Amino acid sequence: MTEGIAEAAVTEWMKAQIPTLEAPLSFELITGGHSNLTYRCQDASGQAFVLRRPPLGHVLESAHDMSREHKIIDALQGSPVPVPKTYGLCQDKAINGADFYVMGFVAGTVLNDSVIGQTVGASDKKALSEHVIHILCDLHAVDIDAVGLGDLGRKEAYLARQLNRWSKQWVASKTHEIPAMEACQQLLGERMPDQAGASIVHGDFRLGNMIVVGQRVEAILDWELCTLGDPLADVGYLLNNWVSPGEIENEGEGDQSPTAVGGYLSRAALCDIYQSRTGRDLSMINYYRAFQHWRLAAIGQGVYKRYLMGAMGESRDVDLDRQKEGVARRAAAALELLES
Repeated sequence: MTEGIAEAAVTEWMKAQIPTLEAPLSFELITGGHSNLTYRCQDASGQAFVLRRPPLGHVLESAHDMSREHKIIDALQGSPVPVPKTYGLCQDKAINGADFYVMGFVAGTVLNDSVIGQTVGASDKKALSEHVIHILCDLHAVDIDAVGLGDLGRKEAYLARQLNRWSKQWVASKTHEIPAMEACQQLLGERMPDQAGASIVHGDFRLGNMIVVGQRVEAILDWELCTLGDPLADVGYLLNNWVSPGEIENEGEGDQSPTAVGGYLSRAALCDIYQSRTGRDLSMINYYRAFQHWRLAAIGQGVYKRYLMGAMGESRDVDLDRQKEGVARRAAAALELLES
C-alpha cells in the first residue's frame, strides 16, 4: 500500500478517465513534504501518469487547491506553454480522502541544482536558455480570458498586494533584527513601478520546476503559486535563480542554481530576448529582483521561526544557523539591488 493513495478506489476512478488504462496500477511517491504530494502511477502496459494531491494530515484547502492547479494546467493545453496532458480532476473525497488530479508523465531531467546542471551538454546550454525565456514570453502572452483564467485572481495592484502580504508575514515571524528587511520594505514601497498590464504569473518559474530533454523544456511544473498580476515579477524571479559562476556569495543562491556551472546565456541576454518579444520595458528589473529576494527572505523567516519554535517537529534535520543566515543574505541581496 502507498500512503496517501487508496489504490483500489483510485484505480477504478482512473480507469473511468483513461480508457486505455490496464490494471493493476503501481504507485510511487516522487515528491512529498509540506507541499502537494506527487505520485508516479504506472499501469500493466507500462503507461505512466502523475497524480497530485494535498499533503497528508490537516491542511488549509485554500493553500493546496487541487482544482485551481488542475484548472491552470488544463487551460494551457494546446498553448505554446509546455504542460503535461490532463486526464481529470476528482473532487469526491470518498475516493481518496482529498481532491486529486491526474496528468501525463513527462520523461526528462529536472535541473534542481548545479550538480545536476553539469549533466547538460555544453552545446545544449545556449539553446535551452533561449527556450526557457521564450516560454516565459509565451506564458505572459496567453489571453487570460480566452483560456478561461480571467477569474483566477485580481489582475491589478499585484506589487502592492504582495508587499502588504509579506510585510505582515515578516512582522508575524520576526525573531531578531535584520535592518535590511525594514530598509527594503520602505524602498520597495517608495519606488514601486506602475504595473504594465496583467498576465499569468507562474510564481516559481525556474529550471528546478521544468522537465528538460536536451535543448528543450518538455513541461513546466508546480503551478500551485500561480496567479494573475505583474509579469515582470516572474522575470525578476527567474533572473535571481539564473546565477553565474563566481557570484554565488552575492546572490545567496548557493549551489541550488544549475546555471552556476556556466555556459548558459547571461541575464542581460535573457532580458534582451524578453524585451524584444514582449515590448515590455525592463529598465526597472532590479526592483523586481529585489522584491523577489525580499519576499523569499520573509518566507524563509517564517520557516525559520516555525523550526525554532518546534512547530515542524523535533526530528526535522535542519541547520537553523544556515536557515537564519539565508534570510539575512536574501535581505542583503535585495538591498544591494535597490541601492545599485
